[in-house]
Amino acid sequence: MTVTSGLVELEKDTQNLIGISIGGGSPRCPCVYVVQLFDNTPASKDGTLMAGDELVGVNGSSVKGRSRVEVANMIQSVGETVVINYNKLHADPSQGRSLDLILKKVKHRMVENMNSSTADALGLSRAILCNDALVKKLEELEKIAGTYRSLMDQTRRFLTSFFDLSQVQRAFGEVFASIGVREPQQQASEIFTMFGEAHRSIEKSAIKMLRTVKPMISDLNTYLNKAVPDTRLTIKKYLDAKFEYLSYCLKVKEMDDEEYGYSLLQEPLYRVETGNYEYRLILRCRQEARTRFAQMRSDVLVKLELLDNKHVQDIVFQLQRLVSAMAKYHTDCHSVLKGAQVFPIEVDLTKNMLTNTTLGQYSEIPVEEEGEDEDSVSTKDPAESAAEFSEGVQQPEHSNAGEIDLIATEDLFD
Repeated sequence: MTVTSGLVELEKDTQNLIGISIGGGSPRCPCVYVVQLFDNTPASKDGTLMAGDELVGVNGSSVKGRSRVEVANMIQSVGETVVINYNKLHADPSQGRSLDLILKKVKHRMVENMNSSTADALGLSRAILCNDALVKKLEELEKIAGTYRSLMDQTRRFLTSFFDLSQVQRAFGEVFASIGVREPQQQASEIFTMFGEAHRSIEKSAIKMLRTVKPMISDLNTYLNKAVPDTRLTIKKYLDAKFEYLSYCLKVKEMDDEEYGYSLLQEPLYRVETGNYEYRLILRCRQEARTRFAQMRSDVLVKLELLDNKHVQDIVFQLQRLVSAMAKYHTDCHSVLKGAQVFPIEVDLTKNMLTNTTLGQYSEIPVEEEGEDEDSVSTKDPAESAAEFSEGVQQPEHSNAGEIDLIATEDLFD
């Protein structure tokens, strides 16, 4: 630790105060030092004086050998402006992080989630800042993260099922289009082709809807895997800063109690009589820990507020996107099917069958006449039967590719 000298000019507030508390002084301590700076006061706004700094003089008058009460009266008795001479304490904050402070920090972590009765039963003292509202916010944040995770899973399943449905529509379109191509009747062919194109249009509308809704997963993933973990990390840093600040507060209290006990016994305390540098170092560390704690608390409050706003706005936006996309898809499907009102479809199946029938497909054994003996067997030669059957068939004059004309319906089924 090193000490440098300086002076600072402070303007008093409306209550005739500069915003510091002092300790030490005669008769036990040879110096008067700053114990704490209060928020939003002239001293804290100026930022020159810090906890642990020694006060040397007030408006040119030395304070050596005076008690802290006398020094406080000197500051209040001057006018609106106070000039303070000081010796600034330069110390490494890591020097104040002893094993005792680390154990106190661990204790505060243990006590954090305990209720008062449990802590009292275990003999653990609880600090005022334990179980503050920001810690409860972390639990709410975890619940929100679980909601987003479930929403992402359901959205993925929905989009996968919807894509499968679009492929079914596409398959229907291909089947109906294939039927339309093979249908010999012109009117039926046009109807099947139109119905196939309608299903293909439905598949295109489904793909368009999927492309509209797909960014929903990316947005939810950003909130779940970036915004929430970042806020969670900030809360953990805030808790670490809070536990460190509470540990220094507890250490200062223990040192105050020790000094008070020695004063009651009218016994000297070595660290106090030599300038109380160890105590002043802990005061400086406490002030810096409090500054970090206040900054982290402010950051957590801002992030939680932004996250809550984003949560509300994001959920509303994503649901509106999903609902509007589904509504547009159903509207497009309705308009497509409304324009493809082709039922009933009239198809002459007999004509289709005869058109695709060749002679060789109808060669069969003649049916026996009624009344004949069931055991009787025809004795006609197969060649004669074929000759009789071919008498009714008119052969073409010119057969270029071995094709034959169709048999008349009445001759074929006699």
